[in-house]
Amino acid sequence: MQAITIPKVLVSGILMVSGIYLTSCQSKSSESSQRDILAEVVDTTVSPKDDFFKYAVGTWLKQNPIPASESSWGIGSMVQEETYARLRGISEKSAKEPGSEGSNEQKIGDFWFTGMDSVSIEKQGINPVKADLDRIAAIKDIQGVLTEISLQHTYGIGSLFSPYIFQDEKNSEEQALHLYQGGLGLPDRDYYFNTDSRTINIRKEYKAHLQRMFKLLGNDEATATKNMNNVYALEETLAKNSRKIEDLRDPYKNYNKMDLVALDKLAPSLNFKDLFGQMKMPQVKSVIVGQPEFYTAVDKLLKTTPIDTWKAYLTWNFVSSFASELSSPFAKENFYFYRTVLRGVKEMKPRWKRVLDSEERYLGDALGQLFIKNYYSDKTKKRYEELVKNIFSTYKERIEKLDWMSDSTKTKALQKLATVVPKVSFPDKWKDFSTLSIKRDSYVQNIIRANQWWYLYEVNKIGKPVDKTEWGMTPQTYNAYYNPSNNEIVLPAAIFFIAGFTDEQLDDAIIYAYAGGSTIGHEITHGFDDQGRQFDEKGNLTDWWTKKDGDEYNKRAKGIIEQFDNYVVLDSMHVRGEATQGENIADLGGVVLGLEAFKKTEQYKSGKKINGFTPLQRFFLGYALAWMGHSRDEALANKIMTDVHAPGFLRVNGPVVNIDEFYEAFDIKPGDKMYVAPKKRVRIW
Repeated sequence: MQAITIPKVLVSGILMVSGIYLTSCQSKSSESSQRDILAEVVDTTVSPKDDFFKYAVGTWLKQNPIPASESSWGIGSMVQEETYARLRGISEKSAKEPGSEGSNEQKIGDFWFTGMDSVSIEKQGINPVKADLDRIAAIKDIQGVLTEISLQHTYGIGSLFSPYIFQDEKNSEEQALHLYQGGLGLPDRDYYFNTDSRTINIRKEYKAHLQRMFKLLGNDEATATKNMNNVYALEETLAKNSRKIEDLRDPYKNYNKMDLVALDKLAPSLNFKDLFGQMKMPQVKSVIVGQPEFYTAVDKLLKTTPIDTWKAYLTWNFVSSFASELSSPFAKENFYFYRTVLRGVKEMKPRWKRVLDSEERYLGDALGQLFIKNYYSDKTKKRYEELVKNIFSTYKERIEKLDWMSDSTKTKALQKLATVVPKVSFPDKWKDFSTLSIKRDSYVQNIIRANQWWYLYEVNKIGKPVDKTEWGMTPQTYNAYYNPSNNEIVLPAAIFFIAGFTDEQLDDAIIYAYAGGSTIGHEITHGFDDQGRQFDEKGNLTDWWTKKDGDEYNKRAKGIIEQFDNYVVLDSMHVRGEATQGENIADLGGVVLGLEAFKKTEQYKSGKKINGFTPLQRFFLGYALAWMGHSRDEALANKIMTDVHAPGFLRVNGPVVNIDEFYEAFDIKPGDKMYVAPKKRVRIW
């Protein structure tokens, strides 16, 4: 369950690469005596004409099974392993030498100390949150329910609904409160209703999990069963009135701005003026409601649901939110359902990694300052800023040459592209944690205090101008994103790492593929995907396309929707083409941009082979490298149901079949499994 933490990014990017910093974009020698990552991972027993992904990275997949503590394993996991080691060193040093009171080192050190103090955690058991549970147990009426819901949101618990602070989509200069559907214990509304055997079993396991958690809290068998049934029924009603992930992609249908009078008419039982006051945001004068029908259903539930059911629901939400930081019975039960059942993970990560995951979530910028100081340089940052410029320049050329877009729309598209703000490697201004209190008293209490700090950090933005210098990711994060309301791409330092290889071992083909194509090109294309294209150069939701151009775009987008709808994974699960279209469009656009930029390099022009691969072949192999990895079946099924990204292997095989040069590179002909007729190839950018 999610509550207000960091700004919600409408279109988020990728999980990618790892390791040693890349320090050049120059082509390298064609000598094959040096190590070559592409040659090491390729599987020549598979034909690229049958399954390009398995050909490109199949040897690595065979030699690297998924660890018992993971739901998936890939090139992105490698950077995380290196990052873990580095952050552990920072944390252990800070615990021994915490520095002055209130410093980042003190906060990191004390957070680490309490997280690693498993003896105290076991001794404390449920005691760190007993007062909170007693408060919930004492609720007597619906006003008490609403008061507790408000309080839980300030703790970072997403009970009943999901508020978040983000730019007003139609006024990108101002921060606004958004109210979305939420309050579910299962990952998505479809888990409550799908009738396939896999999902039916997950529902059965979820109910058993609820029952066991109530028993851990001291309920007898009958009471635990009653509470389980009541909580599940309440969540099922919330799910029934929630939109599918496909329907959440339309920014217009999910934008319903209301003043407090209109909001109270929508759901009078919530008494929003008092609710917002208790949620510590009395300055709210208007709200953007994503799914009004959800709040109508909430209003009805508040009138008809017994108080005891609300108490059970709020107790469950509270304990579930902090179970992984409580004593081992709670942590293990939480892990069993949310990691083993849902994702197939066999065992917990070691405690030190779990603590680092939490530390990254709550103190990521504090860690980031020390991480960049120790492991990154301004010189490297400048090199990647140059690569960003090359990709942008290529996109400009591609737009200018489009044969399906009118000149008037091209002018606006080029204006938008010219105003995209690239944020590369790390921020110029770091978050200030001076008011965040971290102590050596209790791990759970540190988590709660951090949640409360982040909540107020976000709430205090309401109605204020947008700070466009802020980053929504830390530099040590192996991910990237495009934010349509800021019209910016954010590329953390770690996205440019590759594990175990020095710069001299990485030629331009690799760099332009996985850094230029699957990252930079991917993210900038998000500005023009099914969602991003509906925002103008200032980040405002507005229709800047002619009708004819919009229709032409939608026709091409329909092609990629149909392409991915036809992919079947596991037994009978189809990729959700509508839900994943934005990422699939960005993947295709990213490969095209990376390739066109690569064609300007000396390596491509020379045509010289490296380890038997032509420059063009190496580019496509380098792109596959960016998605090298595999997942457990449970995790794959979860991804299909909840994620707007297609599975990694289809993020390779899906876009490349639409690119003519791919056929040239690997001599793919009609009759080959990877062959798609030219007329059926999707062409957008």
